Amino acid sequence: MSTTRINQFVAAASGLSRRAADTAIAAGRVQLGGHTAKLGELVEPGTPVSLDGQPLTPPRAHQYVLLHKPTGYVSSRARQGQDPTLYELLPAEQRNLRIAGRLDRDSSGLILLSDDGPFINRYTHPSFGKTKLYELTLDRALTPAARRRLESGVELTDGPSRLRVISLNGRDLTVALSEGRNRQIRRTLGALGYGIERLHRTTIGPYELGDLPSGNWREVSAK
Repeated sequence: MSTTRINQFVAAASGLSRRAADTAIAAGRVQLGGHTAKLGELVEPGTPVSLDGQPLTPPRAHQYVLLHKPTGYVSSRARQGQDPTLYELLPAEQRNLRIAGRLDRDSSGLILLSDDGPFINRYTHPSFGKTKLYELTLDRALTPAARRRLESGVELTDGPSRLRVISLNGRDLTVALSEGRNRQIRRTLGALGYGIERLHRTTIGPYELGDLPSGNWREVSAK
């Protein structure tokens, strides 16, 4: 464990929220190395910390996993009907990880999972603007007029949606998206009268799927 702020340590080791950890520290309930901890103090590796007299175990390092989700798997912990969940592709010790950027059952490609809350937020909340790349195959060739509509914005029930076309070859195209609303790409193309036969995500921010085989995963570092 590296040096960390006392509220971060208490929150990670006790399960309290960061705000609740701040409240406990301010109330004098946290001991750090034999004295009452103060807000803003740093915890050095090996320094004992306790909450209400109970020792806190140093939080373990966060896990970060990159998974190549096949089609047919749902992005949830529980099966939906007969459809398996992507957690069935992971070992038992990684099934507590949360998903950053879901894909629907019929889509494939890159999924990020972690137990690091701030990391999950950075890769899911639209305010961070993490660009995602998707390879699509449509049911018919995209017309120049439809491409212009995609890039200028298509009005959906939850607001306008814009897709930046990176490459186009008949029915096959690669698009960039910096949001992540529910089924946004399918709904956007659907509003223009197009069906999507294949939707495959290759990139989320700095993370790339590369040549990772379908159904496989690998550990990555936080970026």
